[in-house]
Amino acid sequence: MIVIGVDPGTRHLGWGVLERSGTRVTHLAHGVIDTDTDAPLAERLVTIDTELEVILKEHRPRVGAVEGLFFAKDAQSAAKLGHARGVILLRLARAGLDIREYAPALVKRSIVGKGAADKKQVAMVITAILRLPEPPRSDAADALAIALTHLNASGFDERMAASSSSGGSPSPAEVLRAARAKAPKIPPAVQALIAQAKAKAKGSKGRPI
Repeated sequence: MIVIGVDPGTRHLGWGVLERSGTRVTHLAHGVIDTDTDAPLAERLVTIDTELEVILKEHRPRVGAVEGLFFAKDAQSAAKLGHARGVILLRLARAGLDIREYAPALVKRSIVGKGAADKKQVAMVITAILRLPEPPRSDAADALAIALTHLNASGFDERMAASSSSGGSPSPAEVLRAARAKAPKIPPAVQALIAQAKAKAKGSKGRPI
């Protein structure tokens, strides 16, 4: 399964493409669509639509995972973000993708283990899990996190469906086993790297990550 994660934005739109084969997750590509911030909103939306169409044709994902709506104090910013999401959802639908949406806090908990994690922490963990040569830009890292969250969730759903088809409802123990089994395997060396980075961040900020 190939999935594209999209982090909406009218100025900088992050995207990331991952592929899952069995329990193995492979990074295929990622990037950021940067629009002309001096251009009218309508022109920026055209840029997003045009460039996203090219990306979809190149990588041919089956699923589009998009960051869901969240509360914003700035009504104008929320409205602009809503415009970008509309363009993204329309482009994904026209490409025939199965579309899923995930709340920002859920994505952060899935990847970092904390719903209030900042962008640097998300980028750090994504870099370690996917074994990237360097951290992606924050918008692209968020998009990769959204894609990985979907792969984790879809793996869990597949196991739940298989369990249900065997007869009867799955027991709590079966649910727990399925949840553990769906997570991508992180090598011990990478786990140590994540722990060291978190400890360093904790020491420098004086608060837990």
